[in-house]
Amino acid sequence: MSYQIVTIPGDGIGPKVVSETLPLLHEAASRHAIDLEFTNYGWGTERYLETGAMMPDDGLDQIADADSLLLGAVGHPEVPDHLTLHGLLLPIRKGFNQQVCKRPSILFDGVESPLRGYEGGDIDFVVYRENTEGEYSDTGGRVHDGLDHEVAIQSAVFTRDGTETIVRAAFEAAAAREGHLTSITKSNAQAFSMTFWDDIVEEISTEYPTVEVEPLLIDAGSMDLVRRPEEFDVLVASNLFGDILTDIGAIVSGSMGLAPSGNINVDGRHPSMFEPVHGSAPDIVGEDIANPMATVLSSAMLFEELGEPDISASLWNAVRQVLGDDDAPVTPDLGGSASTGEVVAAIETRLWLLSETHPGYVSKKWASADKPTAVLIIKTSRWTETSRQSKNVSLTYRHQSRWMVGPDTDPMPCPAARTHPRTSLRVRRGSLATL
Repeated sequence: MSYQIVTIPGDGIGPKVVSETLPLLHEAASRHAIDLEFTNYGWGTERYLETGAMMPDDGLDQIADADSLLLGAVGHPEVPDHLTLHGLLLPIRKGFNQQVCKRPSILFDGVESPLRGYEGGDIDFVVYRENTEGEYSDTGGRVHDGLDHEVAIQSAVFTRDGTETIVRAAFEAAAAREGHLTSITKSNAQAFSMTFWDDIVEEISTEYPTVEVEPLLIDAGSMDLVRRPEEFDVLVASNLFGDILTDIGAIVSGSMGLAPSGNINVDGRHPSMFEPVHGSAPDIVGEDIANPMATVLSSAMLFEELGEPDISASLWNAVRQVLGDDDAPVTPDLGGSASTGEVVAAIETRLWLLSETHPGYVSKKWASADKPTAVLIIKTSRWTETSRQSKNVSLTYRHQSRWMVGPDTDPMPCPAARTHPRTSLRVRRGSLATL
């Protein structure tokens, strides 16, 4: 099986996190006999500054046959955000009818929430955001520009099809999770569009008798995501409200650098698109400290949507392993000092360790003359850790380990039922030990 994936690295840190992540995705897919073919499109603000357009007029036609899309980021400090957003991101969402935006927020083990008293696993909810209409339908205009009687009109558009689609997707998710759905509106002030939304939620709720529905106004919902985030399971909201809620969700669960997103075409007629929530982050461009985990997790969502749950799970689990390891490298947004590539390398290491079979291997990728660092991955029935040291590899052996690797990677039998202390071993970079 093979998939055609379009990549649009875009702006800011987008090209960095995408380029570092693609080899990892090849590795994860190959372990499940899946081939990936990536086609890169250099659309974004640099193109806008050169040509006046974020993407070509036939851009959607060029990428319409892809199985899925992976986007890096959109936004540039020299160009107003409404131009970049309406020039690339929104045309793809609307043109490919990606009606459902799915954004999970999880406080992982090893990650500190800015909220006092929360630990890994305490926060775990997902927001279903209407993605093609509502407040972002781009309906309106301005007249009499610059005059005293200037007028600006921005209208929100809610259709039954669009609202039913997002609400039903949220109910399905709630039924599969904890059975609790929170519908976010502003019905007290918006007496037409939001009461219309409420009516559809009530109609569809009759099809899901096991799901408890909690209505909340957007101001109360925003407050409660900070005050009691552990009580939320699935939230459903309009385009604007969902946009706000998911940024809050990313922050209370530790970092924007951990927040993935999927823009889903539910009828299968067009490709879906996946992207990290963090945006282009122009303040850290070129510093090689962008957190790639949101891109990795967005890619995990991509594989899930393609019907490859095992690949998706392997990426989720590898990220969890890195975050849960106090000695693993993380980027500055999580309190570390690692580079983007070092974090991806750590995730790739966990992919090896979490696979059912793998040889001991010293990766050439992470070792060079100027950086004599090697990573050795050992197949044992119970592994505990790997760590990186200059020219040496430290390993901890525990009960039931079948082999230990001796000097120059010569396999040596390891006595059963013994605990071996941490041992530093000199190994040849790029060598392979079959265990």
